[in-house]
Amino acid sequence: MSNQKLNSYLKEIADQCGIKKNLTFHMARHTFATTVTLSNGVPIETVSKLLGHTKLATT
Repeated sequence: MSNQKLNSYLKEIADQCGIKKNLTFHMARHTFATTVTLSNGVPIETVSKLLGHTKLATT
């Protein structure tokens, strides 16, 4: 699936939820990494692997 198509789906979801902010796939990845994982105690090494990063420094 393309980044463009994912962004299109996120726009539809935002519209249906009344969210005015422009949601993007990058924003969704960032939110997943920070809100869903790190703030719930998941180790940074695990988050890095989940995001597909080869270097921990990238995360």
